[in-house]
Amino acid sequence: MKVTINRYLDAAVLYPELERAAARQAIQSIIDYGCRTACIRPCDIDIAVEMCQDTETDVCVVLGFPHGCGLSRVKSLEAQAYLDDGVDEIDMVVNYGFIRSERWDLVEQDIRGVSEATRDRSSLLKVILETSELSTEQIKRATECAVEARADYVKTSTGFGSGGATVEAVQAMLGAADGRVKVKASGGIRNYQQAQNYIDLGVTRLGVGYLAVPAICAGAPANGAVSDNDY
Repeated sequence: MKVTINRYLDAAVLYPELERAAARQAIQSIIDYGCRTACIRPCDIDIAVEMCQDTETDVCVVLGFPHGCGLSRVKSLEAQAYLDDGVDEIDMVVNYGFIRSERWDLVEQDIRGVSEATRDRSSLLKVILETSELSTEQIKRATECAVEARADYVKTSTGFGSGGATVEAVQAMLGAADGRVKVKASGGIRNYQQAQNYIDLGVTRLGVGYLAVPAICAGAPANGAVSDNDY
């Protein structure tokens, strides 16, 4: 199936200072471009669910954002609350301090508490690793933990850390995933060519700021199709 670039985009509306009217305007622009999801703050779930109803754009909410340091059991409760309120997908920040400590049991536990909630509701879970803070080996092992905990995706970055997606991090994730979990590149993707480069590597979602969506979509080929990946 040929896929157009907008259908890869999880377009983020996450600035903490954003006023409600501005958030509503941003979500509407995401819907107008037909992006795959509007990736929103928890405080905007109500307006996003209302606005995205009967559109081709789903609602994705961030959890444990942006540092991932909350208690694992609270993350699980948080996920259940968001699902109760009607979100379609959750992007959780794993405790990457646990990853850096190489406490793989705690990393898996952190993810599993949320994945059990999303799987009960047939919703998608993406696990943000914050790869700019990790070594290549830590990225690989964290990806394995996400597989074991039955997440649907691993994701590079929050966009609020010290760096965003890199080719090296994405390749490490894809190699460790080996088709068992999908990969989302996020952070620093601001034009079509950057987006296409990650799609060519094999990612099936792209996390981008909502302000970058027009430039990314404008750069796509005239026929609109950029890939036949299983997004």
